Amino acid sequence: MTRQPQTEPGFPDHSAGSSRPHAGESIVDGRNMPGLILVGIAVIGVAATLSAAAAGSLGLAIVGGLITVICLLAGTAWVLGEHLRVKHHEGLGFHDHTAH
Repeated sequence: MTRQPQTEPGFPDHSAGSSRPHAGESIVDGRNMPGLILVGIAVIGVAATLSAAAAGSLGLAIVGGLITVICLLAGTAWVLGEHLRVKHHEGLGFHDHTAH
């Protein structure tokens, strides 16, 4: 059974440029951006936390570590939530794959 690509607003059709149904979804769908930004802040937070720990600032390292974990969890939850929203719109479950 062949799936027809979604053409509704907010769900871009990627069938012309890729054989995968969600190629570039994280970048094209602007609703993912807050989650991606939070994950990026978490990556920077890891570097800042390690630098603070290396400099001997235990308090700053703990605060940085907490902020890093919160940003990483929130960003991951946001991206996962948006992925589930797209899957739900297509009538698929989380573990249903449409490619390969």
